[in-house]
Amino acid sequence: MSKHNSLKNNTKVGGKRSVLKRFERVKLLKERGEWKNDKSPIGLAKTKHED
Repeated sequence: MSKHNSLKNNTKVGGKRSVLKRFERVKLLKERGEWKNDKSPIGLAKTKHED
C-alpha cells in the first residue's frame, strides 16, 4: 500500500515565506524607524522580507 499524496514529503515545505510573523514585522518596523511604542501590534499591515 502506498502513501497518500498529502502525506508525502513536499519540497515546498520549509521554503521562503512571503510575509513575516507579527513579532518579525514589529522588529523590522523598529529598525526602519516606523514603529511607535504606543501603537498596537494587532492589525499590522503585512510586510515582505527585505532581500
